[in-house]
Amino acid sequence: MLKQLAQMGGSKFVSLAFLLVCSVLQRVWSHGDQPLSKVAVHKATVSLLDLAYIKASPEVLGLQGQTAEWVTLEYSSPIPSTDDWIGVFSPANFSASTCAKENRRVYPPLLCSAPIKYQYANYSSPLYKVTGKGFLKLQLINQRSDFSFALFSGGLSNPKLVAVSNKIAFANPNAPVYPRLALGKSWNEMTVTWTSGYGISDAEPFVQWGPKGGDHMDSPAETLTFTSDSLCGAPARTVGWRDPGYIHTSHLKELWPNRIYEYKIGHRLNNATYIWSGNYQFRAPPFPGQKSLQRVVIFGDMGKEEVDGSNEYNNFQHGSINTTKQLIQDLENIDLVFHIGDISYANGYLSQWDQFTAQVEPIASTVPYMIASGNHERDWPGTGSFYENMDSGGECGVLAQTMFYTPALNRAKLWYSIDYGMFRFCIADTEHDWREGTEQYKFIEHCLATVDRQKQPWLIFLAHRVLGYSSCICYAEEGSFAEPMGRESLQKLWQKYKVDIAIYGHVHNYERTCPIYQNICTNEEKHHYKGTLNGTIHIVAGGGGASLSTFTSLKTKWSIFKDYDYGFVKLTAFDHSNLLFEYKKSRDGKVHDSFKISRDYRDILACTVDSCPSITMAS
Repeated sequence: MLKQLAQMGGSKFVSLAFLLVCSVLQRVWSHGDQPLSKVAVHKATVSLLDLAYIKASPEVLGLQGQTAEWVTLEYSSPIPSTDDWIGVFSPANFSASTCAKENRRVYPPLLCSAPIKYQYANYSSPLYKVTGKGFLKLQLINQRSDFSFALFSGGLSNPKLVAVSNKIAFANPNAPVYPRLALGKSWNEMTVTWTSGYGISDAEPFVQWGPKGGDHMDSPAETLTFTSDSLCGAPARTVGWRDPGYIHTSHLKELWPNRIYEYKIGHRLNNATYIWSGNYQFRAPPFPGQKSLQRVVIFGDMGKEEVDGSNEYNNFQHGSINTTKQLIQDLENIDLVFHIGDISYANGYLSQWDQFTAQVEPIASTVPYMIASGNHERDWPGTGSFYENMDSGGECGVLAQTMFYTPALNRAKLWYSIDYGMFRFCIADTEHDWREGTEQYKFIEHCLATVDRQKQPWLIFLAHRVLGYSSCICYAEEGSFAEPMGRESLQKLWQKYKVDIAIYGHVHNYERTCPIYQNICTNEEKHHYKGTLNGTIHIVAGGGGASLSTFTSLKTKWSIFKDYDYGFVKLTAFDHSNLLFEYKKSRDGKVHDSFKISRDYRDILACTVDSCPSITMAS
C-alpha cells in the first residue's frame, strides 16, 4: 500500500480509511503528557504532493552484524511549514491497522499502527521553511521488521500526509539481539535471555558458553511469545500492539564462583546453518557467604530515551541516557544491577521494550540485570493488581515477566529472593497485596527469617513503591509519607529480622532516612554506623531517569538527605563487617551522599526493640 502511495505522487483520490486512529492518554503524577497525545491523526487527510518526497538511506542496515544504525532522511515539500513533522513506522506498511475503543481513557489521536517516534522537519534544517528541503539523522535498532518514514504537514493538530518514504530494513531482521543476564534459582546459575525473530519451528535456540580460555558447550533455550489476546487492554491490544517476536532463555548451571565465562547466542536453522550473535562474557556469582568484594547498583524508574533527540510516546525520561552511560562507564566496578520497577515506561507501546533492551544491552549482557515489578509494568483494572489503575497501558505484567527472567516461583507474582555472596536480597512485588496474611507477606517473612546472618550479614529489602518513608509531596498530601498500609504491615518484620536497608523506587528523587522504627530514629549517627543499627535505613532511589518528583516543604526528623536529581545507589560489601553505601548522580557519576556500616556478628544478634522474643520472669 505504501509503495503505491509513494508512486501516486499528487493523487487526491487516495482512501483515508487507513488513517483511523485512537490513543491512550496516560496521566500520571510527575510524568507529564505524552507528546503524541497532541497529534490529532484522526483529523488527517491524505495530501500527497507531486513535488514532495522523503528518501531514506541506506536501504539495508546491519550488513556487518550491527544491531543499531543511523539512517539519513532527505525530504522536500513545496509548501513547507515549521509545523511539518516526520513519523517513523515499523512495520513499514502502517496502513493496515485500525483499533477499537477498549477503555474509558482512550482518546484521539495516536495512529493505530503506532509510529515508533517522530521529529519535526526543521529539527536539523533551520532553513526548511524557506527552502522546503531538509535532512534528518535518526537511529534505528533491529526490531524484526522493516521501516518507513512519513512526512506530515499541518502540524500535530491537523496533519496531512504529504509523502511516504521507501522501505529500509536490517540485513537479518530475525537475528538474535539484546542479551540480558539474570541470576537463576540457585546461586551457581546464570540465565541468558534474548529476543529474535526465530520461532522454534524455524530454528533451535541455544547458548554456546564456557570458562574463558577453556572448552565450550551448548545449552538449549526455552522460547516464549504471546499475542495481543494475552494483554489486558488498550493501547497494548490496539494502537500499541507490535509483534514481540520470540524471547528465549537459556540456563547456564554449575558455575564456579567468580570465574569469568564467555558466551554467544546461536540459532541452528532447519537447513543446518547457524546464526550467531557477537561474543560476550560475565563473571559467575560468588557462593552464599563468600568473602570477596561485591558491588551492587540499585535504582528505579529509568525508562528509555532517544539518543537522536526524537520524540516518543513517553518523552519524560530525561535522565535515562545519563544513568545508562554512567553504569556503562563504571561497569568494571559493578557486579549486579537491580532495576526496581518502572522499567521501560512502554505503557502499552510494545516497540519501546525492544528499544529499552537495546539501550541497556551493554550492561545487561555483562552483569545480571534483575528487575522488580512496578505500576507501569503491572497495574490494570480487574486483573488482580493491588492498585486498580491503568498505568501499564494494558500490559498487565506480561511484557516485563516475559522480556526479563527472574527466579520467581510464578512469573505472574514477581517476588523472589537472591543470595549473592554476603548479601541476601528480598524483592517484593508492590503491585500485589503485601499485607499480613497474604501469600506475599508469607514470602517476605520467610525470606527475611531464613538467612544465615553469620554468613550473609547484609540483609536488603527491595520494592518499587515506597513502603517505608518518603518526603514526596504526593505522599505528604496523603499524610502517610509512604504507601498507605506499607509501614503498618511490614515494619515489624523489618525490625524483627533486622533488615539493614530498604530501597524503593516510584518516587523520582533520592532520599535517605536515619535508622528508624515506628517513626522514631533509632541511631543519631549519619555517616558511619558502628554496632547495632536498632532500626532500618530507608532509601528512595527512584531517580533513574523519569521526570523528577517534588519534595514536600514539611520538615521531617527522620529525613537525613534529599536530592531532587537523577541518580542511583551502590552497595559495596568489603567483608562480613564492613559495608559502604553511596548515592551517585547520573550527570557526573560522583558520590553525593554516603555512609558506612561497621559491625560484628554479635551486633546483629543483639536484641533491640521488637527484635527478640519477649522475656518474662517466668522464662
